[in-house]
Amino acid sequence: MDINTRAANIKLVAFDIDGVMTDGGLHYTDDGHELKTFNVQDGLGVVLLRRAGIKVAIITGRTSNVVNCRARDLGVEHVFHGVGDKGAVAGQLLEQLGLQWSELAFMGDDLIDLPAMTRCGLAIAPANARPVVKERAHMVTEACGGKGAVREAIEFLLAAQGKLDAAFAPYLKAS
Repeated sequence: MDINTRAANIKLVAFDIDGVMTDGGLHYTDDGHELKTFNVQDGLGVVLLRRAGIKVAIITGRTSNVVNCRARDLGVEHVFHGVGDKGAVAGQLLEQLGLQWSELAFMGDDLIDLPAMTRCGLAIAPANARPVVKERAHMVTEACGGKGAVREAIEFLLAAQGKLDAAFAPYLKAS
């Protein structure tokens, strides 16, 4: 099945955080608080995806309150922290939502993401993903995680579903 056909079937997109929505760096304050940097263009992409009727999830191996804040800002309802088996969690979410594996796109960058990526309908890796992950992805973005990879993947997905123009339309209206 070609990548456009895969993308046309997607109803849920799940993202890893570190290395996908961020550059993968971990920053701590002197008192131990964790900081993460997110890309604002990626964030708008997530909003566009939701507005187009595609469900969004975050499935991350780490536990971080920062992720809850970002998910809340973007309106992401399905957030899973401290996940060791992302394939199992993705499968449970699909069952809960009444969806099939072929209707899931998963974007990940490292080994922990492969159990979900190898089963989903559209596996996406950012340019900075580990080689073993890129080899198993259906799509590898030109951009790195935290640097526009999420937005690139979302725009591709929306275009494949014929929803990109409608997603952009409210922003392109002449004032």
